[in-house]
This record gives sequence, structure tokens and C-alpha cells, in this order.
Amino acid sequence: MPAGAHVRWPVIGDQDRAAVMGVLDRGVMSGPFAPEVRALEKAFAAWVGARHCLATNSGTSALHIALAAAGVGPGDEVITSAYSFVATALAVLHQNAIPVFVDIEPASCGIDPALIERAITPRTKAIMPVHIHGTPCDITAVAGIARRRGLALIEDAAQAHGAEVGGVKAGRFGAMGCFSTQSSKSLACGEGGLFVTDDDELFARANRTRMFGEEMLASDEAAFDLAHALDGNRAYDSVAMGWMYRTNEMSAALCRSQLARLDESLAAARRNADFLCRRLRELPGVTPVEPPPGRTSSWHKFRVRLDAAKVGVQAPAVVVRDGVLRALRAEGAEAVLWQTQPVPGQTLFRERKGYGRGHPWSLGEPVDYDLSRYPETVRLLDSSIVLFSQTYPIAPQPLQLVEAYAEAFAKVWSRLDEVVAKDRAA
Repeated sequence: MPAGAHVRWPVIGDQDRAAVMGVLDRGVMSGPFAPEVRALEKAFAAWVGARHCLATNSGTSALHIALAAAGVGPGDEVITSAYSFVATALAVLHQNAIPVFVDIEPASCGIDPALIERAITPRTKAIMPVHIHGTPCDITAVAGIARRRGLALIEDAAQAHGAEVGGVKAGRFGAMGCFSTQSSKSLACGEGGLFVTDDDELFARANRTRMFGEEMLASDEAAFDLAHALDGNRAYDSVAMGWMYRTNEMSAALCRSQLARLDESLAAARRNADFLCRRLRELPGVTPVEPPPGRTSSWHKFRVRLDAAKVGVQAPAVVVRDGVLRALRAEGAEAVLWQTQPVPGQTLFRERKGYGRGHPWSLGEPVDYDLSRYPETVRLLDSSIVLFSQTYPIAPQPLQLVEAYAEAFAKVWSRLDEVVAKDRAA
């Protein structure tokens, strides 16, 4: 790959700069009814097809307010995927509840519906599946389980803006859906999140959690005066536990500007990913993680499984993985690992100190986080890499550069024995 050929993310254009400068010119910087925040919430709700949207300061806080709205509390259990970013499980801990991890199914790298039933206990309150890398999990099956067992379904769609199942966008299958707008995401504004729901009561509960536990009334918004943006008529009466999870006007303005180009960006990501999948599938032992039939990925990340035995190379999976990673980087490729162990393997979950004295695990029954319970997640992370990086993702790259990636990968894979031997020697 030629030096300087990659396009950096997020792509910031004149319209984005104008949107942010417009906030500075207006002089209104924050508030639950500030014009850019409310415009973003309305625009994203319409784009995803939901009745309500709340803008938050992170995807993690969007997950947290969803769990609070669902009534998840101390000692309750929430079933989620063993393969995700740690924020998924941290949001559960924020609500003093206990994460229960389930292994993934290989096709989408999402939670395996066949394993969910056996993880349900009398303490289970919710299921929080993850659409990892922008590829939808088997959400139809997961939703059926949640409905049958009377459990709240909260979709972690942090990486899945615009991903679809049967033409329905991710985040619309559960009672609530949560997205991130952090800088690496397909919809990026720096730091931020978005919560969506169709349910009026869940919306009200989530909004209380987002803002100091206060009730937010329609009359409060009706009384909002742009000339007195920092003032208001609300009662300052916290009726429940709450946090300060609102976003700010500049982030909202940038996010709304980026949203106007999101469909175009997703189309480019799919074009590039489709091309690269076709080329890599031609190599024995190389399997891109693609969405199963009936599902459409947003291609937030492009993960590739490696099976060296298919080309006659016998070596531990991690040796092959690391050797290919180094060789591709030497070719100028942006290639990363992005996680090397299941979430339950992280120190927080192994030691379970939590808030101190083992809380919140001390509130419930013992849970087992032994990694032998998540063989598919371990296998995936030991034997795969991610092409392109968060700074230089697949979406904005020119097709000519994507073609160079295919050529570089074929070059490295055709000399895998040398790559592995050199890596072992090093």
C-alpha cells in the first residue's frame, strides 16, 4: 500500500465545520432542549424508524439508561455476549446488576441464541445482544426468546448504524436500541450516544436516568426560550436515581451533519467490503466474517478468519495470526487485533472486586466466567485479524486501495510458511 493513500476517519467537510461554527455563533452550548440536540434526536429517530430518541454523552450511558428504564436493579442478571467491547458489560455493572456471558455463534460472531435459554435463571431481567462489527446477530431468534420468557430486550447497536435484518434497521427489534457516536463509529461526533424506543414509558424512565432523575415534561420544552437558554421552569426535583448523561450542542451539531451523509458512507463501506470478500474467499483457509443471508452489515470492522492448515502450514493459531498481522503491516496495510480475549477474561471479571467487597456479584448467585465456557469466542480471537483500523476504516477508502489490500493479503498468504517461520524465529 503506498504511503499516504489511506483516508483518515472521521471525514470532516466544510458542512461539518459550518455546523459546529453555527453553534458558536448562536451561543447556546448545552441543555436538554437546546436546538441542535433536539434536532439530532428527531433526525435520528426518523432515520432509524423509532418514535423517540435521546442523545447521550456516550454509547455506554445510552446502554445504562436503557437498563435503568427496563427496571434492572441490584442483583438482577443481564445476559449478553462474551464478545464485545467491555462497555456492554460495564453498563450492567453501573446498574448494580450482574453480567451473564454467553458464547457466540460463528456466522455473525453474535450471541448464540441456542445457548441463551440455559443461561436464564429466576434472576434474569434482560437480554442485551450485540451487533458486533456492524453485523447483526440472530436478533429474530433472540427477540423470540425474550418475548417468550418475558425479558426486556436491549440491543447494543453501538457499531451497527444502518445494519439491517429483513429491511429493518438494527436497534428496532428490542424494546430499546443503543448506539455510539464515538469517533471510530460509522456515525461519529467525537464522544456520544443515541438511545431509541417506541415506548412512551421507557422513554420517560430513560430520560429521568439521563438527567439527574428529574421528570422532563412537555411543558418544560414548550417554555424553553432560546434567549434564556440556561434558564428554565423545571422543578429541580429528582424523583429517582439519575446521572448527567446529556450531550452538548457542538457534538450534536457535528453528529447531525454526519448523519446527512451516513447512507452514502454505508454504501461505500459495503462496496469496498463486497469486493474484498470476493477476493479473499478465493484464498484457501481465508474466511471473511460476512453477514448471513437476510442480514446487511454496516461493516464497521472487517474481520478475517485464518486457517493455516488449509494451505498445509501447521502452527498454533495465534502464531499464524500474529505473523500475518506483522507481514501485512510491513506491506503498508492497516491491520489490527481489536480484542484478544473474551470480555469475561478481563481482570475486572476474573477478580470481581467491582465496587468493593465483591459488589454487585455478592448480591446474587455465583456466576462462572471460566473461558472454557466461551470456546467460539476464544477461537475467533485466536485465529483472526481485523483489516483496516479505527483511524483508517474500510468505509472512506478508495476502491484502488482496497484492491491493493487484496493483493497484499494474497502475497502474504501464498508465503505463509515463510511468514510463520520468520515470526517464530523472531
